[in-house]
Amino acid sequence: MIAIILAAGSGTRISKYTKNIPKSLVKVNGKSIIEYQILALREAGIQKIIVVTGHYSEKFTLNEVTFVKDENYMNHDILGSLMEARKYIQNELLILYSDIIFDSKIIQEILYSKDDIVIGVDLNWEKHYEGRTEHPKSEAENVLLNSSNKIIEIRKNIQKNNGVIGEFIGIIKLTSNGSKLFVKKFDEISKRHTSKFHEAPSLLKAYLTHMIQELIDSDIQLTPIFISGKWCEIDTIQDLRNAELKLKTSHVFS
Repeated sequence: MIAIILAAGSGTRISKYTKNIPKSLVKVNGKSIIEYQILALREAGIQKIIVVTGHYSEKFTLNEVTFVKDENYMNHDILGSLMEARKYIQNELLILYSDIIFDSKIIQEILYSKDDIVIGVDLNWEKHYEGRTEHPKSEAENVLLNSSNKIIEIRKNIQKNNGVIGEFIGIIKLTSNGSKLFVKKFDEISKRHTSKFHEAPSLLKAYLTHMIQELIDSDIQLTPIFISGKWCEIDTIQDLRNAELKLKTSHVFS
């Protein structure tokens, strides 16, 4: 099992702290976001970690980590950055956003599933948006599930009331077969998509959630894992302050 952390973004909404460093190296109570992630992954038994870098890639000095530089990060969004590391998308792996902090229990819950493509979903997501004025819940990457807990849609700001709505927490697990399905579908898309891809202006500018929706539309089974551990996203300065407070008052995060 390996983990790929997508850390090529510039973090414009927290630019006060990312003038000279990538977003994932922003400190939260003295430790960078990505250091929290690596520690939680190690605690869950994952030793091989790939970090996809872009913005200020030379600032990363992490030990026992493999780096893949996305030379085209200015033209890519998250999906394009992930595919820069496609040679690692072969066997069992986790794919993670680089702006989330989580306890190792969440990773363990996701790893427990044997299904081919698994995504972490928080059903209690709305409480994370209370008082979060700089990042309202309309910007959440929502997951819509039917009465059988089948994922039928993933995108921002789902308003439908004929199903259960959760939030994608930015963690995906693939088995070896799941990796093959993912790469095969991406290659199929690459051959035919020259303009808009779901809600993205192009495949190059697509988010990971757009790829997940493509898998859903192709009748490829995705399994939600309803996480119960603690986690937080750091997208704004307000988020950073909230994370600092949570980490000071919680013994769950390492």
